[in-house]
This record gives sequence, structure tokens and C-alpha cells, in this order.
Amino acid sequence: MNKVLVTGGSGFIGTNLLETLLQQGGDALLSLDISPPKITEHQKLWTKCNLLDSKSLFDMLSAYEPTQIIHLAGRTDMEGKTVDDYAANHVATGNLVAAIRYLPSVERAIFTSSQFVVGPGPLPASDVEFRPHTIYGQSKAKSEQVIRDADLPCIWTIVRPTNVWGKWHPRYPNEFWRVLKQGRYVHPGRKGVVRSYAYVGTVVQQLRAILMASPDAVHRELFYVGDAPIDLLDWTNAFSMELVGRPVRVVPRPIVHCMAKVGDAVIAFGGNFPIFTSRYRSMTEEYLTPMQKTLDRLGVPSVDLAEGVKETVTWLRSQGDSWQ
Repeated sequence: MNKVLVTGGSGFIGTNLLETLLQQGGDALLSLDISPPKITEHQKLWTKCNLLDSKSLFDMLSAYEPTQIIHLAGRTDMEGKTVDDYAANHVATGNLVAAIRYLPSVERAIFTSSQFVVGPGPLPASDVEFRPHTIYGQSKAKSEQVIRDADLPCIWTIVRPTNVWGKWHPRYPNEFWRVLKQGRYVHPGRKGVVRSYAYVGTVVQQLRAILMASPDAVHRELFYVGDAPIDLLDWTNAFSMELVGRPVRVVPRPIVHCMAKVGDAVIAFGGNFPIFTSRYRSMTEEYLTPMQKTLDRLGVPSVDLAEGVKETVTWLRSQGDSWQ
């Protein structure tokens, strides 16, 4: 029996991962997180832990003696002003790496980074080419460097999730999906914008595949985890059709750009607006990631876009009358 340790098990990906591992059965599970679980059933797996407290972290790991570690914990918002604001990423990863070096029980470890370590533009030429375009991405690049410099005695893998979506998403229910449901979403033109997205069930499937893969396929390797790149309009329409039964409205880009400028002004004065300049840029800028290696080694995702969207919307409709 494996003894699996998940850091960040109360988070978005962690909640979905624990749900799947519990259904699978057969392994001992421990979730370390500073926050309590979202699902009552996960309470029995949870121990409160701040990974920035290196001694407490080491004591908990020594007592549990995990054989497999999936490190998901970290700060993922874009509100930080300096890399130091994201100590929960690179400093906490350093604490975990230091603990693993003294834990002979650990056979495998998966460390979660982010596609943001390489911003929009050309695909990275190597696994250690970093072009972060956000402070959050800088902190994740530092985390990857900590892992590579550690000379860990176990089989280890780094994963970079792409834009992950699915049930328990922390922001989309109050942002993108809410705007779609209210009929306020407009899409900037019909020019194709290809981006990398990841249904959370696909990410969970790929994490499990890494744990089960032969060492020579995953040791010291980096994988972008998610689905094959898709046109943003196709992805958006899949949700619109499921939520409101019709495609999204397509508006010429110059008009949407002007709306974004209005949004900037409204937000500057303390108001809310569904679109602003940085969101407009995200909607019109391609952001590709190299997914082929992932699909070749970890397998083709078992859930397609339509099925993932249907499952997500079913969960949304369980969250209150406003989603009916």
C-alpha cells in the first residue's frame, strides 16, 4: 500500500485529486493544507500545516513516512507585488525539498509549477528556459530551480498545469461563468486565438499516470499537464451552450477594446466591470504550451471537452438557485 501525501489538498486541484484517490481506494492518504477541506469527507485526511514552518513540516512528514508526495500547495493569485509575497511557492518548496532529502520512505515526488514560468510567445526551447511574465510566474521559476538544485534521492517530476478549469474552481463561478450565465459576455471578434486549457479531471488523470509510470519515463522530467490547445471561442461556446443554450455574442475587437478601456476607468474608481485591458489582452493573445510529450507519455485524456463542461455545469447548478 502506498502512503500518499498531498500538499494543498484543500485547494482546487487538490480537492479533485483527493476525491479521485478516495474513490480509487487502496492507498493511505494525508492532506497538508493551511485551510480546511471543501468537502466534509476530506476532513479525516486533513492536517493543518503551514509549509513555511519547516520544523513542523519535517515533523509531520517524519511521522507519516510517505512513499509518494504530490506537492500542490502554493499561492496562485496575481495580486502580489514582489516575489517575496509568494514565499508560499519557492520558500515552501525549498522546505519540502529539504525534508525529502532526509526521508528514505519517499519513492516519488511530483512538484507543481505553472505554465506562467514561460509567458506567451515562442514555445520554450528547453525545460530550463524561463520567461515569466508575472511575479507569480517568477516565484514558480524559482521553485523549479530549487528542485533541480536539490539532487533529490527519489524519482521526481515537475508539472506545469495550463489554464485549469472544472468544479471547485476558486474564481470562475464568480467571474467568467457568472458573466456567461448573465448573458453579459462578448467575444472579441472571430479571429482564432489558440490557448492551452486543462480540465481538472485531465490534470488528475495525468498526475496519477506519473505516479504509475516507469521511472525512466518520468524521472527528472517536466510535463505540461492539461488538454490539447483549443481555440478560445470553441472553449467559451462549449460553456455558453451548456449554461444558457446559445453561442456567445461575437463583437468586433475594436469595440471590445473600447469597452475594456471603460472597464479600466470604472475599476480605477472602485467599481466592477466584466472586462478590462488585461482581460482583453488575455482574450486576444495566443498562449501555447508544448503538450505533445505529455500526450505521448501519459496518454490521451479520457474525458473530452463536452463531457468535462457538462460535469462542471452540473456542479455549478448544485451551488445555489442562481445557477438553475
